[in-house]
Amino acid sequence: MKLILVRECNIRLFFLKEKITLFLIVFFLCTSMISSASCDTSISRDISQIFYQQAFDSIVSEARTNGMFKNAIYFCENAFYQNKLSRNKFEKDLGIMRKLVKLYSNSVFLINEHQADSVNNKLNLSLFHSLCDTVYCLDDLNAYAHLPFQYNFIDPFAKQDWSNMFVTKLLATHQGNCHSLAYLYKILADEIGAKCWLSLAPNHIYIRNYSDDIGWYNTELTSASFPTDAWLMMTGYISPQAIRSGLYMDTLSNQQSIALCALDLAKEYEIDTHNYYDGFIIKCCDLVLLYHSINPMALLLKAETLKKVYIKQAKEKDILSQTTYAEMIKSYITLAKLGYREMPEKMYQEWITGNHKKYENKKMSKKH
Repeated sequence: MKLILVRECNIRLFFLKEKITLFLIVFFLCTSMISSASCDTSISRDISQIFYQQAFDSIVSEARTNGMFKNAIYFCENAFYQNKLSRNKFEKDLGIMRKLVKLYSNSVFLINEHQADSVNNKLNLSLFHSLCDTVYCLDDLNAYAHLPFQYNFIDPFAKQDWSNMFVTKLLATHQGNCHSLAYLYKILADEIGAKCWLSLAPNHIYIRNYSDDIGWYNTELTSASFPTDAWLMMTGYISPQAIRSGLYMDTLSNQQSIALCALDLAKEYEIDTHNYYDGFIIKCCDLVLLYHSINPMALLLKAETLKKVYIKQAKEKDILSQTTYAEMIKSYITLAKLGYREMPEKMYQEWITGNHKKYENKKMSKKH
């Protein structure tokens, strides 16, 4: 009887050992796989941070030397694609558009051809029509046909896909938003030697132009129109205080436009990493504010990021939390003093689909 009991115990012990061994093998395999996956994710994240840092350094250099807006755009978008965006394709697509605009300008005739800035006016009108209309052009060897770029009503704020903000995506799909359309306009204007300026409104970017016989006028690419200042103020959620402070409807210099690309880089980084705590987003905002101290988007993103950092520091009882809080409040107060207001998305959508032509600059209507 005892012998049988001993054998049963040995058999049970044997199977128990096998189960423990099997469990340990499975456990270590799973742990190894999780560790490997975690390691791969960590490596991937580290590589992404390298790409973003490289892009940031390049934008800093471009802004410092007042270089090319086009370059800053490429650095920014290339980082999001982990340095896999073809520069040759980007340049080729821009080259086609540039040639189209120049060919179209040969057919443009202005009433006041004697004006000192008539060449600039002709180039800007050609650029506007090349982006907003169906255009047919001929040169000695080829015929060119180009359909107008369209507004992306499906994802105008790039919430589903951040690349919907990109100039490269606009060139590839012929659909974009106020951001990509205005950026493409400025890139091409720089390429053909035309003068124009980016300008800000709540949730919006558009083009400001100047003509000797008209003065300042607005170019709205989302609706292919030239709306008046009064209409922009009335419908665009812009307070008189925001205009007096220069927060909205002012012109950005080339240097400020280049630095503005760092804000796009910060948004990409936020979407890609969700890392608000390593200082990169704040660093990008500070670069924008270095050249444009009242940039509303940079001030807001900085304040919102500092808010997240402060909450984390407060929970951890970090002694730096009060410093972070003070800096956050400073950004919010600055925005309030400047007259900042954000247009609700629904109102913006209604604004975009509204009848802009009805409130168009009458002087510009006669020129095209």
